[in-house]
Amino acid sequence: MRWINSVVEWASSNDTLLWSLFAVSLVLVLLTPIAVVWAVIRLPADYFTESRRQPLGSWHGHAFLRPALLVIKNLLGIVLLIAGLAMLIVPGQGLLTIAVALVLLDFPGKFRLERWLAMRPAVWRSLNWLRKRAGYKPFRKSA
Repeated sequence: MRWINSVVEWASSNDTLLWSLFAVSLVLVLLTPIAVVWAVIRLPADYFTESRRQPLGSWHGHAFLRPALLVIKNLLGIVLLIAGLAMLIVPGQGLLTIAVALVLLDFPGKFRLERWLAMRPAVWRSLNWLRKRAGYKPFRKSA
C-alpha cells in the first residue's frame, strides 16, 4: 500500500509533466490516423510491385536539402517510436504510432518488412479501402 501512496505523491508533485504527456498523447491520437491516411494515399499504385525499393525521382533536384530532410525524418521517427512505446503503457494509439515511426525511419530490410506487412490480406484490403475512399487507384500486387 505504501507504493500507491508514493505514486500518488509523485503524480501530485509532477502534475505539469503529466499534463504535458497527456497533451502530447492527445495530439498524437488525433494526428496519427491523419498522417497514416496521407501517407497511404501519397504512395504510387505500383509501390509494392517491385522486390526492391526504387529511389524517388523527386529527390534529384534537392541535393543539398535531402540530407537535412533525411535527418529530420529519422529524428521524427525516433520521437514517434519512443512515444509509441510509451503509449503502450499510457493512453494513446501505441501500435499505430510505432507503425508510423517505422515508416519514417530508415533501416536495412525496411522495404521487405513493409511489403510483408502490406501483403497480409486484412492489411491489403484496408490499404486499398483507404485509397478508394480518397479517390486513388488501388495498390497493384507484384506478378
